[in-house]
Amino acid sequence: MKKNIKDYNLDELKQLMVELGEKPYRAEQIFKWIFIENVTSFDEMTNISIDLRNKLKENFDLHIFNIIQKQVSKDGTKKYLFDVLDGNAIESVLMEYKHGFTICVSSQIGCKMGCKFCASTGVKFARNLSSGEIVEQLLAVQRDENIKISNLVFMGIGEPLDNYDNVMKAIKILNNQKGINMGARHISISTSGLVPKIYKLADEDLQCTLSISLHSSNNKKRSEMMPVNDVYNIEELIKACKYYIEKTNKRISFEYALAKEDNDNLKDAKELVKLLNGMLCHVNLIPINRIENGKYSKSTNENIMKFRDYLNEKGIVATIRRELGSDIDAACGQLRKKEVKKCEPTQKPI
Repeated sequence: MKKNIKDYNLDELKQLMVELGEKPYRAEQIFKWIFIENVTSFDEMTNISIDLRNKLKENFDLHIFNIIQKQVSKDGTKKYLFDVLDGNAIESVLMEYKHGFTICVSSQIGCKMGCKFCASTGVKFARNLSSGEIVEQLLAVQRDENIKISNLVFMGIGEPLDNYDNVMKAIKILNNQKGINMGARHISISTSGLVPKIYKLADEDLQCTLSISLHSSNNKKRSEMMPVNDVYNIEELIKACKYYIEKTNKRISFEYALAKEDNDNLKDAKELVKLLNGMLCHVNLIPINRIENGKYSKSTNENIMKFRDYLNEKGIVATIRRELGSDIDAACGQLRKKEVKKCEPTQKPI
């Protein structure tokens, strides 16, 4: 197979130009065509020679995703099922807010983490996505919708920190001022709690937002929900989070999915306050979404608001995440590369 040219950052493209007998400045032109102009063919790169275009076509591919299916929620959220061109598929979600468009991208095909409240658990792990495949999710949606996406969250299928190198490279491609130019503060990385990678991320000196899937401040309950807790328990996780805050001076967002009659009572709220007391953090309360064959169900609205109010009263900033796309299985924890056969297919040729 030809190499995916979107896997190359700008410095690597410059080196590639030298290897092809071209001037390094050609790399910036190609980088712009790929990540700003969002071209679907090397022939569209009209300010480079036909000879160079032919060299690119002979050796590289633009790796344009095909849209297998696109679903639109009643709230306007859009979920894409993408063919990643090797027989596998992933899902990405586009959400619109007052501040602009946000895309939720996948980082892996399948997931190893086994979280009991997440539909991705049912997707057998196949492989990591490359940096170019991660960025292509944003580019594919921008082409389809003819929009500019301003924010990106790594909260789709897969554990981002389990694909650490490719996720970091994708962020640097997204962040490059000569390309997409998405500020690091507009990028959020969610993790189930891979402690060694949290330390490594802290030392990267990035300005991205870190979101920790916590969901319980009790080791027994958290292990039942998230097997990763058996490897890196809450005490180790919080120690890593405190290191991250100290190194970056950035607030951490703790994700807490409220499950009915499980982790949503006053005792749980008190334990959470004790755990997070004094930390530079925010708690994002998520009404848990029921998934196929899942054991957890959504907490009551009354309990969710009581939980939030108690945290706020005790000095822990907490908000309730607005539910988007739940009617098309595009909400938090519902992604699993599933094609809905009853819907009219919306594949768009590229």
